[in-house]
Parts: sequence; structure tokens; C-alpha cells
Amino acid sequence: MAIITMPKMGDTMNEGTIVTWIKKEGDMVKEGDVIAEIETEKAAIEIEAFESGILTKVIVHEGETVPVGAPIAQIGDDAGQPAEAVAPQAAAEASAPIAPAPMQAPPLILPPAPNKARVIASPLAKRIAKENDIDLRLIRGTGPGDRIVAEDVEAWIKSRAGKAAPKSAQAPAQAPVPAGDVWTSGKPASKMRQVIARRLTESKQQVPHFYATMDINMGPAMELRTQLNTRGDEFVKLSPNDLVLKAVADALRSESTMRVSFGGESVLTTERVNLGVAVALPDGLIVPVIRDADALSLNAIATQVRSLAERARAGKLLPDDYAGGTFTVTNLGMFGVEDFSAIINPPEPGILAVSAVADVPVVENGEIAVGTRMKVTLSADHRVVDGAVGARFLQEVKRRLESPLLLLQ
Repeated sequence: MAIITMPKMGDTMNEGTIVTWIKKEGDMVKEGDVIAEIETEKAAIEIEAFESGILTKVIVHEGETVPVGAPIAQIGDDAGQPAEAVAPQAAAEASAPIAPAPMQAPPLILPPAPNKARVIASPLAKRIAKENDIDLRLIRGTGPGDRIVAEDVEAWIKSRAGKAAPKSAQAPAQAPVPAGDVWTSGKPASKMRQVIARRLTESKQQVPHFYATMDINMGPAMELRTQLNTRGDEFVKLSPNDLVLKAVADALRSESTMRVSFGGESVLTTERVNLGVAVALPDGLIVPVIRDADALSLNAIATQVRSLAERARAGKLLPDDYAGGTFTVTNLGMFGVEDFSAIINPPEPGILAVSAVADVPVVENGEIAVGTRMKVTLSADHRVVDGAVGARFLQEVKRRLESPLLLLQ
């Protein structure tokens, strides 16, 4: 018999929640089979059986949260193994005397039996369904083993668009909401949202931020991007953010004073340039990491960004994908944001907020002209990064973007 425990999927993971049991009690499992999905503070992750046998007991049920290392199930050779051997609480409950159930009169009409057919769906599909108040039992899954995936839910929503019954003209008007009673209770915050709230509050309260903004002439970089994007389908199409990421990675390599972290009683340094890229998800935000980004080409960075973003949105990131970052870039330019500042993700020393590339009036050679500009704002940890250091870093980012052939070296 083997005991399955809540795995530790990253240095910051202290507990996990069982989202779905893929296997049920009595099911045969083979080593490597996905048996359950768990939700950590950062992502939903599938866990596999580490040996073959029968899933003889589910100790922690769906929706329950337990600390890392706690038993969650057992696998044995015989489905008839007594579960009490590994579940002391269950044993205690089993040994307690059972009070006889009171006699009840039989109902005149039996209610219909509930539909106990188990719905297998990915965490992302469940989230989308929950947000749209959709019964997953209505959807046919196209994933392995008829598993419902996010695309199935989105397709179902699209197919139902416009089919909603028109509101009755006789529907009564809603009662006015009393003043002071605007907010109502909603769904519980996801673990990801709770972590975002806690960590960013700690960062703002404990890390002394300073901010520096620089205006960058993106005309040359955008011209280079246009040329590179005509190379053919074998090259990934570059976005403005790809150019920024490459410039930031190279600037971090040049400015060793930006590769630091405050360690309490010492200043920690690193030779690594692990670049975090903020990705928005329905439940919050996650920052997958491009490792050793300074050693990668522009094309390789763009390829990795797309892969990480796609896996993040599918809930398929592994803990190693979002651990070990040394600096983060966050970009709201695609929303047309003109300027903003971001909150540092400790223990990193800084984060660069990237705004939209836009054509704006500028003064060149004493005359007003149209220029292509972008603002970037550095948020830096003033305990380890001085203002001049942050300014030099921004100058280096600017220099590389305004002389974009440097990005191809």
C-alpha cells in the first residue's frame, strides 16, 4: 500500500486544494496516470500516480485544502484494504457508536434520483463555466477521455449567443438599491487572488519604491519590427513587447547593479537574468519566467513568451515556469495605456511598466513633428537600487531600443 501526499510544487507552496479527482475509489491506476488536479497559490496542476495499483481510498475530497505532505489518498493491491489503516480520523469515527436513525414515514412520491454522472473538465474550463453560470453537464468534451476543455466551453457560449430568451415586457422593475448598500457578497476569492492581494500589499508596505519614467523614440524599433515580420512563416511575428524584453534583458546584463536583492542584513547578487513577464488570467495575474533571457536571441525570446503565455492561460504552467525571476516586465500598451507604474514582485529589485507605442507631437530641431513614442516607468527597491542606478538602467534600455540593430547582436 502506498500513501499519496499533497506534493510541494514550488518553494512558496504551503498547501493545496483538491480540484478534481480524475480517478475514483476502486479505479485501477498505472504509474504515471493523472489521478487528480490540485490548485496551488499559482496554478492548477495535475498530479500523477507514482506506482500502479488500485485507488483504495480518497482521504481528501474535492474542494478541501490540506498542507503540503498531508495524506490525500492511498493506492493498494486490493480494493478491499481497510482504509482505516491510513485514516486515523476515519478510524475514530468508525469506532464511535452509531445512533440508530429515527424511523421516517416513506414519502408518497419519490424524488427523481440526482444525476451523479461525473463531469471531467480542466480547471480553466471549470473557471470559465463558473464565471458564466454554465452547467458543465450540458457540454460535450472533446479532450482526452471526453474531458471538457476551455475551448468546449467557449464554443458552447458562442453557440448560445443570441439565443437567450428576450426579457418580458411585463417584468417588474428592479427595486432601487438603498444608498450605502451598493456592495453585495460575491464568490470567494480564488487562491491566486488571495496571494496577489497578500504579496502586493506586503510589497507596497515593506519595500520602499521609487519611480523613474523615460520617454523612448520607438520609430526605429518599429521600422525594424516591420522588416523582421516580413521574413516568412518560419519566424515568429514580433510584437513591440518582444523588442522591449530583449532590450531589458541586455540592459540587465550590462548593469550588474540592477542584479541585486535585499536580503535583510546583506545585499544579494546574481549572475542570472531571469526575466518575468506578467500575464493576465481570468482569476488574476501570473509571472512566468524566461530563464537566462540575456543569452537568447530576439526570436527565441518571442517564441518563449508565446509558449509561456499560452500555457499560463491554459493553466498548464509548472512551478519551475514561474520561479526564480530576477526582474519583471509588465505591459499595458495593448490597452492603450499611456503611462503607469507597477508594484515590485519581491525579492526582485524592480519592475518595468511599459505603455503604448503611439504617434504623438514632438519637438525636433526646433519644430513640431509627429514622433512614435513610448513611456516606460521603472519601479525600483530603494534599499538596493539608487536613483542613479535606476536612471542608468533606463538609459541603457532606451539606447538599445533607439538603436535597434543592437537587439540583433
